[in-house]
Amino acid sequence: MPEPTKKDETETQSAPPPPEQKTPQDGGTGKDKVWSIGEGAPEESEKRDDSQMSTLFIEKPQSGSVSVGGNITFIAKVEAKDLLRKPNVKWFKGKWMDLASKAGKHLQLKESFERHTKIHTFEMHIIKAKENFAGNYRCEVSYKDKFDSCSFDLEVTESSQAAQSIDIRSAFKRSGEGQEDAGELDFSGLLKRREIKQQEEEPEVDVWELLKNANPSEYEKIAFQYGITDLRGMLKRLKRMRREVKKSAAFAKGLDPAYQVDKGGKVRFMVELADPTVELKWYKNGQEIRPSAKYIFEHKGNQRILFINNCTMADDARYYVTAGDEKCSTELFVRDPPILVTKSLEDTSTYVGERVELSCEVSEENANVKWFRNGVELSDDPHSRYRIKVEGKKHTLIIEEAAKNDNATYSVMTTGGQSEAKLSVDLRPLKISLALEDQTVRLGQEIHLKCEISENVEGKWYKNGQLVEASDRVKLYHKGRIHRFVIASSAVDDEGEYMFVPDAYNINIPCKVHVVDPPKLHLDGLGENNTVTVVAGSKLRLEIPITGEPTPKVVWSRGDKGITDSGRIRAETYPDSSCLVIDAAEREDSGPFRITLKNEAGEDTALINIKVVDVPDPPQAPNVTEVGEDWCVMTWEPPANDGGSPILGYFIERKKKQSSRWMRLNFELIKETTFEPKKMIEGVAYEVRVFAVNAIGISKPSMPSKSFVPLAVTSPPTLLAVDGVTDTSVTMKWRPPDHIGAAGLDGYVVEYCFEGNGFSQGISTDLSEELLEPPFHVEADEWIVANPELTDKTKFTINGLPTGSKILVRVKAVNAAGESEPRYHPQPILVKEVIEPPKIRLPRHLKQTYTRRVGETVNLVIPFQGRPRAKVSWEKNGSPIDKNHINIRNTENDTIIFIRKAERCHSGEYDMKVEVENLVDKATIDIQIVDRPGPPEIVIIDDVWGENVNLSWKPPKDDGNAAITGYTIQKADKKSMEWFTVMEHYHRTSATINELIIGNEYYFRVFAENMCGLSEDATMTKESALIAKDGKVYKYPVYNDFDFTERPMFTQPLVNTFAVAGYNATLNCSVRGNPKPKITWLKNKVIIMNDPRYRMFSNQGVCTLEIRKPSPYDGGTYTCRAVNTLGEAEVECKLEVKGGLSFFRLLMDGVPPHIIDSYMREVQADKTEGK
Repeated sequence: MPEPTKKDETETQSAPPPPEQKTPQDGGTGKDKVWSIGEGAPEESEKRDDSQMSTLFIEKPQSGSVSVGGNITFIAKVEAKDLLRKPNVKWFKGKWMDLASKAGKHLQLKESFERHTKIHTFEMHIIKAKENFAGNYRCEVSYKDKFDSCSFDLEVTESSQAAQSIDIRSAFKRSGEGQEDAGELDFSGLLKRREIKQQEEEPEVDVWELLKNANPSEYEKIAFQYGITDLRGMLKRLKRMRREVKKSAAFAKGLDPAYQVDKGGKVRFMVELADPTVELKWYKNGQEIRPSAKYIFEHKGNQRILFINNCTMADDARYYVTAGDEKCSTELFVRDPPILVTKSLEDTSTYVGERVELSCEVSEENANVKWFRNGVELSDDPHSRYRIKVEGKKHTLIIEEAAKNDNATYSVMTTGGQSEAKLSVDLRPLKISLALEDQTVRLGQEIHLKCEISENVEGKWYKNGQLVEASDRVKLYHKGRIHRFVIASSAVDDEGEYMFVPDAYNINIPCKVHVVDPPKLHLDGLGENNTVTVVAGSKLRLEIPITGEPTPKVVWSRGDKGITDSGRIRAETYPDSSCLVIDAAEREDSGPFRITLKNEAGEDTALINIKVVDVPDPPQAPNVTEVGEDWCVMTWEPPANDGGSPILGYFIERKKKQSSRWMRLNFELIKETTFEPKKMIEGVAYEVRVFAVNAIGISKPSMPSKSFVPLAVTSPPTLLAVDGVTDTSVTMKWRPPDHIGAAGLDGYVVEYCFEGNGFSQGISTDLSEELLEPPFHVEADEWIVANPELTDKTKFTINGLPTGSKILVRVKAVNAAGESEPRYHPQPILVKEVIEPPKIRLPRHLKQTYTRRVGETVNLVIPFQGRPRAKVSWEKNGSPIDKNHINIRNTENDTIIFIRKAERCHSGEYDMKVEVENLVDKATIDIQIVDRPGPPEIVIIDDVWGENVNLSWKPPKDDGNAAITGYTIQKADKKSMEWFTVMEHYHRTSATINELIIGNEYYFRVFAENMCGLSEDATMTKESALIAKDGKVYKYPVYNDFDFTERPMFTQPLVNTFAVAGYNATLNCSVRGNPKPKITWLKNKVIIMNDPRYRMFSNQGVCTLEIRKPSPYDGGTYTCRAVNTLGEAEVECKLEVKGGLSFFRLLMDGVPPHIIDSYMREVQADKTEGK
C-alpha cells in the first residue's frame, strides 16, 4: 500500500477490511456478503443523546441512505482553537466494531486540518455500498479528559441488477476484483462460524464474449487490461468447461466448474452423493490425494468435503473426485496479489528542448507495466523517441528533448491499477539580462545604449516610435545576445525615447536619453576663502550669481539641515541668482553654509563661511589657589569662545559672601589669567568673579568662585610632655595652641629625629621650659613625620623606635592657612620601657558575688596594668584551674575567663595574680552558679478548724546553691485531684489555708522557690484534711488599707555622657512615685519643648531622652524633673559632644563669627575643666 503523501491537508488511507462470511446455518441460500461490518445495538444508540450540546464537535455526521453499489460520505468537524494537539477520533459500527481495521476498497477514513480556520475535518467514505453495510454507526472524539460521540444510521437500498452466475474473469485475474473473501480471516465471521463464499456478483464485462468477438491479435491486450495472466490456460480450460456435462447417477450434487482462491488461502470442495455407501476418492492432476495437514476430509450425511489449506501456486491444477465408475471434475485457480501503483505520476511542465522524466512506483519489482500516450500504448523501441527505464519498483518514461507536440496525457497501467499525468511543453520565455538604462549626457558627449537578452535573435531600434537605421552618425551593433546603439557626439535633437524590439517576441526594451548643460556658481565677489563677516545683531543679505540649462535647482544648507525660504535664516532664489538672508545675526550663525546647484546635467557646490563677531563668553569660575591673612591668589581659564575677536584683557570683582554688592578691583585691563586681591578682612568669607573684554565689548561675568576666608596659622601647641615610653614606642601629649585664630584647627603633625652631632649641646635641664627653637642644630630633612595623616587628638604614640635610642620630638598645629611654628620637647627622650607596677582593675560588679544560672555562659573580662610583660595566673579554691572545663585567655591589658555552659561545680572563689618581675597584685572573684531548689522535706497538716487548715513544712535539703526566696502552696479536692494555687512567694515554713469548702476533703503540696524559680517537684501531705460541716465560725481580722502614695524619687540618676557628633545619643534615668509623676527635660535650665532634634520616652518609670545626630551645640547640662502632687525631684548630668566642627568649617557654613568665638571658648573651658 502506498504511504500517504503530505499536502496542505493530511489524508490517511488504510488497508482493505476483511470480509464477513456466511455459513449455511445462518441461511446459506441468502446473498453472499462481500464485506460485513455487523449490526449496531439499538440500546447503545438510545444511551447517547445527540440532542445534548456537543463539547468537541462543531459538525456531526448525519444519517443517510445509499443504493447498492453507490458511494456515501459522512463528515465530522472538531475545532482546534483550544486544543494543543490533534484529537483522537474513532469510527464504530454497532457496539464494538472499530472500522479503522476495516478500511480498504469499500471504506476509506480521511482526516484534514485547515490552518486558517483551525478546524479538524474527519471523513468516512463508503464506496460501492452493499446491503450488509446498513446499520447504526458511531463516531467518537476524545482529547485528554474531554469526550464526545455521535450516532447515525446508514440505509442501503437494493439495486435492480443482480448476478448469480460465476465470474469467469475472476478465475484468471490477479487483482482483488474476483472472490476477494476467499482465504481471508474475518473476526465477526469466525464468531458466526460462516462458510467461505463460493459465488460472486456477475462481472460488468463478459471477458469471454470480448475474446470470442475480438481479433486474435488483441487477445494479449484484453488479457492485460482485465488482469488475465495465463491466456493460453484460460482458453484451454474454458474450452474444457464448455463441454456438456452429463447427469450423474452417483452424484446428487457435483463440483462447481471452477474455484478460485488467493495465494495462502483456504478452499473447500463439496459433493453430495446419491448413495452414501459408495467409495469416494479425490485426485489432483490424476494423483490420488491422501489425508494430511494440508488436505482434510470431512463427511456430513451425504456430503463429502475436501479442505485444502495454505494454497500455493502448485495447487493451481485440475481436481476430480470418483464415486465408483463415475467422476466429477473442477478447476482450481490460485491467484497472486495484484500489482498496485504505490506512487502515482505527477503533472509536469517544461520547455522545448528540455529532458523530461515521468516516474511512478509499483508494489513489486520488475512488474509488467504498460505506458500510454493519450490512450495509445508506447513501445520501448530503440528507435522511438520515448525510452522506458526500470529500476526495481520504479518505472520511468524518458523524453530526451521535449517538443511542442509532446503535449499530451501520459498514463501507466498495471494489473491492479493505473495512474495518469499531463505533460505541458511551452516555448522558453525571453529574459532581459541587461535592460537599457536612461541616460543623461552633456552636449557633445557620446550616447551609448546597450542591452542583453537571453536568446540570440535579431531586433530593431526605435526613437520616439520611428525606426532607426544605421548611418555614419548612428552605429548599430549585434553580437550574440548583446545589442548596442552608439552616437559618437550628442546633439540637442538626439534627446528622446529609444526602444529595442527583439524579432519573433512581443516585447520591447525602452529607455530615455536627455542632453543637458551643467550648472555653475560665480563667487568672484567674495573675499578670501569665501568668508563674509557680520556683526552680531545686524542683517546679512548675500547674493550669488548662477548659470545653467535647464535652470538649476538651488539648495542652501548648513550641516545636514536645509535652509527654507522662510524664517530668520532663509534663501531667496531668482532666475540668475540666489540670496542668503540672515535677520539679526547671532553668534551661533557663524560657520560654513553650503550652496548647491542641480539639474539633469550635473551639479555645482561651494562653501561660504559666515563669521559673526560678538562679545566673548564669560570665563569659567576662578579658582582661589592660596590664601593669607588679608590676601589670596586667584587663577582662571580664558573663555571658550572669544566672540570672533581676540581677548584684550580682564576685569576682576569681589564681594563678601553675605553681601550682594560687587566691587571692581582693577580699572586697567589685566592681560594675565592670575591676580592677587589684597586688603581683605581675616575671617570673612569672600567670593571673586572675572569679566573678559575684546574689541566688541565686555562679556557677562563668570560664575563666582568658591567662597574663601583669608586666614593665618595658629600659635604653637603648648605643654608638650612625655605620656609613656616602651622599648619600641614613645607616647607624647600636649595642649591645644593658645591662639587658634579664624581658620580654626584641623589637626596636629608629630615629628621626631634621632641623636646626632650637637645633640647634647645646649640642652635645657629645665623640664618645665617650653622651647620654640630646637636645643641643638638639626637639618630640616632629618626630621621624620610620625603621622602621615593629621591627628585631631592631643596624644600620639610614635612606634617602631629602636630600643635604647634617644629622640627629640616636636609638634605642629595645622589649619587651612598652613602649619604653625613647632613646639619642641626640651629634653631628649630615651626609648626604654619603664617598669610599671602591676595593678588589677577589678570591675565593680565583680567586687560582689557574681551569680549565674546553670547552663548560662560566663564571660568575664578583667583589665589590669603592669609593664613590661605582666604574667597572669588563676586558681580556684586554692587549686589550679582545670582548663578543659574553664577557658582562660590573657592579653597585655586584660584577662578573660570563659565558661560556655556553667555548672554548679564551677562555683567557688577564683584567685587572680598579676606579676611584673618581683611585683605582684592579687584579686579574688566569687562566682556562684545557682539552680532550681529541691522540694521541701515534709509537709504536715498541723490543725483543721472550720474552713481553715494549718500547714507546716521543713526547708528543702538542696537549696540550688541560692537562698530560698519563698514557697508556693497548692490544694486539690480528693475527688477530682485537680491542683489549684492558693499562695505564691510565701516566705515562712507554716501557713494557714482559708476559705475551704465545708464537706470537702483536701490534699496539699508545697513547692520551694529561689532566684532560679520553683522546684521541679513538690512535697504533698500524706494525709488529707476533711472540712467538717459543724465547727466554730472564724472571724476574719480587719486590716486597714495601705497608703501607696509617694513623692517622686529617682532610683537611677543620670550619668555624665560623652557623645560623638553625628551619632544619636541617649540619656536614661528611672523614677518612682504615686500618683505617677510628670516628666520634664531641661537643657541648661531651659525646658525642651517642640524641638524635633529631641525625642522623650517614659516606660514603667524609665525615662529616656534621645538626641538625634548631636552637634557641639548640643553639649551642656541636661536635667530631668519629676513632679506630682506630693512634691518634685531632679537629677542632672553633663553631655559633651566630641568630634565637633572647626572654626573654619563653621565660618564656611555661614555661622556669625561672634557666635563661633563663644562656642569655641565654651568648648575650651569644658576641656580644661574635664582635665
